[in-house]
Amino acid sequence: METKLDSYHRPVTGRNILRFALPTIVMTVFNTFYTMVDGLFVSNLIGPAALSAVNLTAPAIGLITAVSGMLATGGSAVVMKKMGQGQAREAWQDFTLLILTNAAVGALMMALGYGLMDTLLGAMGLSAEVFGFCRAYLSDYLLFTIPILLMYNFSLYLIAADRSRLSLICTVAGGVTNIVLDYAFIALAGLGIRGAALATGLGYSITAVVGFLVFCRKDSLLHFQKPVFRGGVLFHASANGLSELATSLVSGITTLLFNLAMLHYVGEDGVAAITIIMYVLMFVSALFIGYSYGVAPMISYYHGEGSREKLKKLVRFSLKFILGTSALCAAVSILASPALVGVFTRPGTPVYELAVTGNRLCSIALLFVGLNVFASGMFTALSNGVVSALLAFSRSFLFTAASIRLLPVLLGGVTGVWLATPVAELLGVVMAAALLGRYRNRYGY
Repeated sequence: METKLDSYHRPVTGRNILRFALPTIVMTVFNTFYTMVDGLFVSNLIGPAALSAVNLTAPAIGLITAVSGMLATGGSAVVMKKMGQGQAREAWQDFTLLILTNAAVGALMMALGYGLMDTLLGAMGLSAEVFGFCRAYLSDYLLFTIPILLMYNFSLYLIAADRSRLSLICTVAGGVTNIVLDYAFIALAGLGIRGAALATGLGYSITAVVGFLVFCRKDSLLHFQKPVFRGGVLFHASANGLSELATSLVSGITTLLFNLAMLHYVGEDGVAAITIIMYVLMFVSALFIGYSYGVAPMISYYHGEGSREKLKKLVRFSLKFILGTSALCAAVSILASPALVGVFTRPGTPVYELAVTGNRLCSIALLFVGLNVFASGMFTALSNGVVSALLAFSRSFLFTAASIRLLPVLLGGVTGVWLATPVAELLGVVMAAALLGRYRNRYGY
C-alpha cells in the first residue's frame, strides 16, 4: 500500500503540489473548453435562439447533478481521510456505498426531470421556437443522467486514487468525442440541438465506463468492495459536500435570475450575450476549480494524518499561486474581450456589442473567483462542510441574487447586471478571509 501512497508522502513543495494538481487543472479546463465548443457549434450552426436554449436549460441540469456533486466531493473527503488514518478496508466499503447511492440518485433525478420538464419550461414564458429548442435538448440530455453523474464521481475518485493522468486522458477523449460528434450530428446528420445533447452525453460516458473498469481492479488504491451500510458515512459525505450542493442548486437559480434580468432589459439577445460571457468566465474559473479539486485529496490526507506543517505549506503556496494567476487571467480577459466574444458571434451584431461590454465588466470578478473557490474547497477537504456551504451559499446565492436585484436599479439597467458577479465575488472574498482567519488555529494551516 505504501507505494500507492507515494504522492502523498513527497515533500510539500510548489513543484510537487503542481505536479499532483496539474493533470486535474488541465482536465477541468479542457472539460470546460469542450462545453464551450458545444456553444460554438450550437451558435454558429443552429443560431442564437438555440444558444439561449442551452443556457435556459442549465438550471434544470444543475438541479439534476446537485445531489451527486454533494456526495462526490463530500464522499472523497471522507474516503481519503480514512485512507490517511490507515483504515483502507472501511474506505473501500464506503467508496462503493457512495457510488451505488449516486447511481440511485441518478435514476430518481432522471425520472423527475422527465416528469417536470414541461411544467418548468412552460413557466418561463418563452417563445415557441426557444421552448422547442429547450425541450429537445433536455429530453436527450436526460437519457445520459446516470453516466454523467458517474463521470463526475469517477473523475474525483481517480484523482484521489493518484490516477489523475488517466482522468485527464478520459476527459480529453470525451472532449474530442464530443467535438467530433457535435459536427457529425449537427452539421452532417441534421439533428440540430438534439445532436448537441447526444454528443455531450456520449462524450461524458467515456469517463464513466473507464472509471468503472479501473475501480473493479483490486490493485487500485481505491476499488470496489462489498459495501457496508453505515448511515454516518452518507451523513458525513452529505455534510462535507453541502457547499457543492449549494453551489449547484444556487447556480441554477442565479442563472435563471440572470436570464430573467436580461430578458427584461434587452430581450433574448441579452440571454445569448450573457451565455457567451458565462462561457468565458466558466473557462477561466475552471483553472481554479481544477486546482482546488487537485489539491483537495492532499488536504484531506494531511488532515487525517495530522500533518499540520504539510498542510500549512500547501495552503501558503496555494494562496500565492491563486493570487498571481487571478491577476493575469483578469487582465487577459478584459483586454481580449472582442476576440473572445467574436468566437461565438459575428462582430457588428447586437449580441456581439452587448457581450463585449459585458465581458469587460464581468471579468473584474476573476480577481476574486479563485480565492473563493479554493476557500470553499479547502473547508470541504477538511471535513467542515458547514463552513464550506456557508461560503458557497453566501457568495453564489445571497450576494449574487442581491446584486442582480439591486444594481440594475441603482445603475440604470443592464450595467448593473454585468457588475453583479464582480460585486458578489468581492463580498465572498471578504467573508472567506474572515473565516480562514477564524479557523486557522483549529486546523493549523
